[in-house]
Amino acid sequence: QGKFTLLRDTRTDGSFLVHHFLSFYLRAGCKVCFVALLQSFSHYNIVAQKLGVSLTAAKERGQLIFLEGLKSCLDLLFGEEEQSGQPSPLQFLSEGASDLKALFDFVRTSLTPAGSDSWKGPVLLVDDLSVLLSLGAAPVAVLDFIHYCRVVVCSQLKGNIVVLVHSNEDSEDEENELVVNSLCHHSDLILWVEGLATGFCKDVHGQIKIIRRVSLELTAEKDLVQVYQYKIQDKNVTFFARGLSAAVL
Repeated sequence: QGKFTLLRDTRTDGSFLVHHFLSFYLRAGCKVCFVALLQSFSHYNIVAQKLGVSLTAAKERGQLIFLEGLKSCLDLLFGEEEQSGQPSPLQFLSEGASDLKALFDFVRTSLTPAGSDSWKGPVLLVDDLSVLLSLGAAPVAVLDFIHYCRVVVCSQLKGNIVVLVHSNEDSEDEENELVVNSLCHHSDLILWVEGLATGFCKDVHGQIKIIRRVSLELTAEKDLVQVYQYKIQDKNVTFFARGLSAAVL
């Protein structure tokens, strides 16, 4: 509880981790606020069904609060009014405002437990934070948003936050790299998915670096780093030590 997990991908797609955490927390009985900026609800629902979870059922019973970022953006940009009368969480798009207060208010309202709630703990899941920068949010605004979410979700509500960001060390996108590096410094756990430096392989889809931030606890110990390779299959992911894939053995 109270942990901030950063999912980082470089030269590959790390969204399989988002699907894993989404189905994992829903099965565990947690209340999940999913800020989905990259894909539609139907996309996440189809993948979740393969993993044995129904997002539609989770929404109906109030366990999953889903923000469909693509639809919200279109509604704002083409002047569609919010049916509920509430301001859109992505209000900064139409107002030209630099802060993400509306998005933070949406997260806080979604995860603050009501009297009848019996869920085990709140979880904020964001896919993918880099999209906010592409939509025009300033890096400082994005980092402020994550900071306030950590205060409410991790510290006050004793919940967890899982955030996906794209990164490319050779990229000229300085704003994105600034956000990624800042988040790395504040994460309790980093799952860094990378494409193979040698190129494409049928039996190995990439490698994942698991970094446990021991140094956050103000000790002299170094962070614990484990590196595995993986292969994505239809309904699960196989992990193995480097050089021990079926293609090699």
